[in-house]
Amino acid sequence: MTAPTLIQNGSFLTLHYRLSGPQGDIINTFGGPPATLSLGNSELAPAIEARLIGLTEGEHITLELAAGEAFGEHNPQMLQWVSRQMLDQFGEKGAAYAVGEVVEFPAPENAGRYAGAVRQVNENEILFDFNHPLAGQAVSMEVKVIGVL
Repeated sequence: MTAPTLIQNGSFLTLHYRLSGPQGDIINTFGGPPATLSLGNSELAPAIEARLIGLTEGEHITLELAAGEAFGEHNPQMLQWVSRQMLDQFGEKGAAYAVGEVVEFPAPENAGRYAGAVRQVNENEILFDFNHPLAGQAVSMEVKVIGVL
């Protein structure tokens, strides 16, 4: 009988996970297909990846990460006012925005997309928070490792 495969940097993983913050679940794959990812490719926060290293196929654990450990501290400089004129230019012209809504933006030079949560709305501009939703918060991550390559 062979020993279970250990997760290491560069491992390809199949797993179920539940990522939760103080307000409840953010991501939960336990009710559907498992996630697949490659460790070390920035698909997960570095602190989470570090906690997965050394786990084996079949392990089912819950990781507790202190406030700010998983997604950094909340950075007030990541709160940005965006004019409605710019939103009309890069999004749907005349769109309505609600507090709590998450809006995607194109990154400069077509380098992907990024998201911001609406924090405040006024007539001419909208305040977006571009921090990760769990920045500055304690995080719990339940993990069930299905496969390691």
